[in-house]
Amino acid sequence: MKAMVLKGPNTPFELTQVPDPIAGPGEAVARVIACGSGLTIQHIKAGRIAAEFPRIIGHEITAEIVDVGPGVTGLAVGDGVTAYYYLNCGHCRWCLANLEPLCVNTQGNVGRNCDGGYAEYIKLPAHIFIKLPDGLDYKAHPAEIGVITDALATPYKVLRRARVKAGETVAIFGAGGGVGIHQVMLAKWARARVIAVDIASDKFDACRKAGADDVVDASAGDAAQALLDLTGGRGVDVVIDYVSATSTLEAGAKALGIHGRLVTLGGAGRSFSVSAHSLLLKEQDVLGSRYVTRSEILDTLDLVARGEVWPLVTDICPLEEAEALHARIERGAVTGRGALLIG
Repeated sequence: MKAMVLKGPNTPFELTQVPDPIAGPGEAVARVIACGSGLTIQHIKAGRIAAEFPRIIGHEITAEIVDVGPGVTGLAVGDGVTAYYYLNCGHCRWCLANLEPLCVNTQGNVGRNCDGGYAEYIKLPAHIFIKLPDGLDYKAHPAEIGVITDALATPYKVLRRARVKAGETVAIFGAGGGVGIHQVMLAKWARARVIAVDIASDKFDACRKAGADDVVDASAGDAAQALLDLTGGRGVDVVIDYVSATSTLEAGAKALGIHGRLVTLGGAGRSFSVSAHSLLLKEQDVLGSRYVTRSEILDTLDLVARGEVWPLVTDICPLEEAEALHARIERGAVTGRGALLIG
């Protein structure tokens, strides 16, 4: 099969012929139709996230099962599937509690610790594949369906984690990013007032189209004060920080109102200071959110199947143009998500 292979960190892709995978016990092989291209895997390519090389990256797949190994149940040849990003064990206390991101036996990530979706075929433990619901026309929209597991499912999980309610005000730092703009979309779907915060003012029109009621240019001054001004001094109910730099986390904490919730995920993951006095007097919460559960992916797939939300994929390229697509992702030039068409 043909595959885009990375021989090491911060190296160009090499279009290579590699052996077709064969399903062993408990495994399945799928033909990849499309694979999403987000910032997480660009971090792997650029060497900012450690990985085992050589490696075929990519995890946001739309695919069809072509082979199942001995002992596999629940999957059949021809099934439309996507994949769970974490190589969770499926049987520890956290997996059994439907909290798979906290698996204590995890073997890493698809496309980082095993080969991923930038290839014609992908082999995974069978339980890592997730069957697509019948209402999704994945053959007509393979690029959009593939990115749901990350770009839309992550914001859906954050809404639940932050207990967002209709009518609340939600500020999203990094709103112009590939996941941030989908968080704007999902927060508006949840009937919140949405404030998009970013330093890339050229992405504000896209944020507004995705559902933002107001925008804050964080490069133009004090983002916390701007959020307080937009809420008449009350502060926002929820801050969701996809940048997670010290400056954005501290600005978000200062902008919280009574019973406010600050959620940090992804991004820089820096340490920051927060006022314990404010947490106490205003009964505020500081929360972390780590990827999604399988059930949250299934819920999000159903949302898309019902037509309630739709992923934003603006850059769709053939596999051979992966290098150029990743260069645009590195520059921050992709609004929403990019994807590669493979099969």
